[in-house]
Amino acid sequence: MRVIFWNIRAGGGVRVAAIARQIRAWEADVVALAEFRGTPPSGALARDLAGLGLPYQWTTADRARPHVNSLLLASRWPLRRLRPPTAPAEPCRWLLARIQAPEPLALGIMHVPNRVGGRKYPYLDAVLATARRRWATPALLVGDTNSGRIGLDEEVPAFNRVEDGWMRGLDEAGWTDAFRHLRGNARAYTWYSPNGGNGFRIDQAFLNLALRPRLRSFRYDWGRRARLTGHPASDHAAMVLGLDG
Repeated sequence: MRVIFWNIRAGGGVRVAAIARQIRAWEADVVALAEFRGTPPSGALARDLAGLGLPYQWTTADRARPHVNSLLLASRWPLRRLRPPTAPAEPCRWLLARIQAPEPLALGIMHVPNRVGGRKYPYLDAVLATARRRWATPALLVGDTNSGRIGLDEEVPAFNRVEDGWMRGLDEAGWTDAFRHLRGNARAYTWYSPNGGNGFRIDQAFLNLALRPRLRSFRYDWGRRARLTGHPASDHAAMVLGLDG
């Protein structure tokens, strides 16, 4: 099973065709997208994914607020929505579903708010509380967390003790950072500041103990650069996970 997470930036816009081509090249079985929106370009992308054999879809996009950043989950297999009471109270930025694959798993998608507005830390607390629940199935949490480990996931100082502590808390709760599991303390950056040009690893995937033996591969992938602009299709690198089953 190949699972993709990608923050596609502002609904995809004119880049949706390039985004769809890249996902096709990755031969994804499950795709989780952040900054998906209720706009025509995002809708076209969802239809493209269905055409790629990913017809089972859930989105948190709000039709009444089409330009709000939301999530999309698209799968080769049927989905069943899960709603634990501890989940973040951010309906557009959190989605949890059971993927009814031959080897099932629960997949949680998150797009953690930034610090502005005071929503970030309650969101992180809710994710950690959800991670600490008893899970009856292999499970994977993926997303743009806007967080990282101090001195390890940042090119210049940016993360604080709360964000670093949240990462450590997930590890203590039995959730393994897929990249660190395979690459140790290697450096990788998934987003670069447009002002300073500094890199940060803010996109992560966490596996619970039941899923960890099924992890076979993990990489960050910026995809193909557009011919006209020379830039990737998004300002974030995608995560490409290979799982047994």
